[in-house]
Amino acid sequence: MSEEIKNTENTREENEQVQENLQEKRELKTSEKKGLNIADLLLTAILLAAGAVLKFFVGSIINIGGMKPNFIIAMYCMVIVLIRPKVIYAAIVGLLAGAICQFFPGTPYLNFASELAGALAMGFLIKMNFKFGKYDPVPALATFLSTVVSGGLYTILLIFVIHADKSTLVAYIPIVLCTALFNSVIVQILYLPLKKALKK
Repeated sequence: MSEEIKNTENTREENEQVQENLQEKRELKTSEKKGLNIADLLLTAILLAAGAVLKFFVGSIINIGGMKPNFIIAMYCMVIVLIRPKVIYAAIVGLLAGAICQFFPGTPYLNFASELAGALAMGFLIKMNFKFGKYDPVPALATFLSTVVSGGLYTILLIFVIHADKSTLVAYIPIVLCTALFNSVIVQILYLPLKKALKK
């Protein structure tokens, strides 16, 4: 009888070990993604286009004292958190977002640097792995910090490249922080439904 119990325990331990190995392989496969497949490229194009459309139509409506969501930043953060690419691909997504920003009013070319920095920050930040129970705060937290990086660099470039008044920095701080808050809420709300729909 004791031999049977021992065999059962050994079998259970072996099954648990197999499951752990499978989980590690899945995580390794996710973290070491080599490139973007066609589905990832389509998702990138669709979300960045959606960000541009939302920025054009909705961004002008939601405006509280100059503070409003930046849907292009929100969407490239969403792209990166969904497909979890290598950092180099995150940089490419940021440059694409910067190119899209050239079609909107603002200071030309500064968005290439700011969105590149924001996307790189997002690429690094999604590697964080912590949860509160079933709640995963990484999409919101990473988006918030990436928006701050993007907006902060844009403001610094305005001052040192365009020679804007240094009071611009003080004026932009609440705008950048509130935009980051808007973006983090948008990405966190949409993350789970999109992840399930795309089976990511």
